[in-house]
Amino acid sequence: MAKTYNHLGSAQRYRIEAFMKSGLKQKEIAEKLGVHPSTISRELNQNTPKRGCLAGIYDADNAQRRTRLRHSIKPKHQVFDHAMKQMVKRYLENEKWSPELISKCHEGPMVSHEWIYQWIWNCKFSNKRNDRPYKGLYEYLRHGRRRRKRGIRHDNRGVIPNRIPIEMRPAVVGKRRRIGDLEVDLLMGKKHKGAILVMTDRGNDRPSHLAHQTA
Repeated sequence: MAKTYNHLGSAQRYRIEAFMKSGLKQKEIAEKLGVHPSTISRELNQNTPKRGCLAGIYDADNAQRRTRLRHSIKPKHQVFDHAMKQMVKRYLENEKWSPELISKCHEGPMVSHEWIYQWIWNCKFSNKRNDRPYKGLYEYLRHGRRRRKRGIRHDNRGVIPNRIPIEMRPAVVGKRRRIGDLEVDLLMGKKHKGAILVMTDRGNDRPSHLAHQTA
């Protein structure tokens, strides 16, 4: 038998309750209902109470109630249709709302803020007819440009310009025979509230350290 899944109705649940009371096995119940055995197994696992006065007893009315409750609280897939796009456009242009605020505060169905961001930037670089009315929406974002994501590019903040890598230092420095070849390192404290500047002279056989602490 092919493995397919079906949503059971109230009539089928009443039959399952009757078959369970008559002592039939799950596979036999599945054959009588024309469903896969896993459908019956899933139904019994989800809708048979584990505690209370009905613990371990399958009741059709209780199973139907539990199913309706589970479906009512289940997240629903939202379709980002034309009406929703127009609504986002109005919030951005007139209300100056951010995508986070639109997704969170709009009353009614709405996609996530990440979906809105992706849609805005796709429209900016798209030449499709349906995307042309929204090409300028990126200008209403707080930063006016795509936010930088971690790990996407190298961060050059704090980099010393025209620096020389340690691999290119003179060979005499590695011999540790000349006084005045200093190594400098800055050790930052917790929460950047303090720092220690450490200077090491490589010219001595036993390097001496000069430390200066800053608040």
